[in-house]
Amino acid sequence: MRKIAILLTLCFSSVVFSGIHPSKPWVEINYPQDKEKRWWDDAWWQEGQLPVPQNHQVSMQEITYMDGEVEVEAFLFKPTEPGKYLPILFQHGRRGLDDWTLPRVKRLAARGFIVLAPNMFGTYLKPPFPNKHTPIYDHHVAKGIDVLLERGDIIGNKVCTVAHTRGGYMTLKALVTYKKQEDKVACHVSYYPHWQDPNGSEVEQVYQYASEINELKVPTLVFVGEHEQYQRLRPILLGIKVLKGNGVDAELIVYPGVGRGFDFRPEHVRTFADDLAAKDANQRTAAFVRKHLQQPQSKK
Repeated sequence: MRKIAILLTLCFSSVVFSGIHPSKPWVEINYPQDKEKRWWDDAWWQEGQLPVPQNHQVSMQEITYMDGEVEVEAFLFKPTEPGKYLPILFQHGRRGLDDWTLPRVKRLAARGFIVLAPNMFGTYLKPPFPNKHTPIYDHHVAKGIDVLLERGDIIGNKVCTVAHTRGGYMTLKALVTYKKQEDKVACHVSYYPHWQDPNGSEVEQVYQYASEINELKVPTLVFVGEHEQYQRLRPILLGIKVLKGNGVDAELIVYPGVGRGFDFRPEHVRTFADDLAAKDANQRTAAFVRKHLQQPQSKK
């Protein structure tokens, strides 16, 4: 009887675990970043070493610059410690620059960057959350890149662009349509970007990506929450696939447990997952920008 019981146990075990390791979870969820595992860090895993971010006190200044006959309003963020810093152009989305999103830009500058943030709605005295997109904004973004490169307190002769929501489309147009990627932009980072013409048709919004993606050449890093809206997520997934197919260094990070706005959602609705995602994306952005502007990540 004992031999029969052992035999039945072995047979049952072979059925349950055949081809499956017993430590494998019942439910397995794989995100795009888990395929290539570019996030893997031997220094952390083998030696317990964590990268130490730069931390700077930051000043904010309201400035303007001319684009033809238009005086474009902008915010300039920079470390208070005198010196030269790597340049970033940040482009807002439909929300604009307000009490929620301006600190988001400051948190980027605090990693040791000079950040120029054009204010499209302030320039034209328009309310936030517009339905239609105003194409002249794209040209103002392109001009902002030129203006940033003219400053005497920056390092190097190229910038990186960082954007979120509709700002991802504006910077895409600046880089491709206005050709800033050819000799003035080293990399692009976008948080849950609107990678389609906001004035396009329903079919274009849901099923297609902006044609400019086909011509984007600079290294690109995109952050999205797993609960992002389907009609926004599909063009992003397709766009990343196209960029990789074209040989562009493109990476997509999907953060579990968060949706849109995780980089600036305010305290009364903010979750722990939002904060984890925002801190991680902030540091990954800093490392990505330094890598492509050819400045090593320093430790303090």
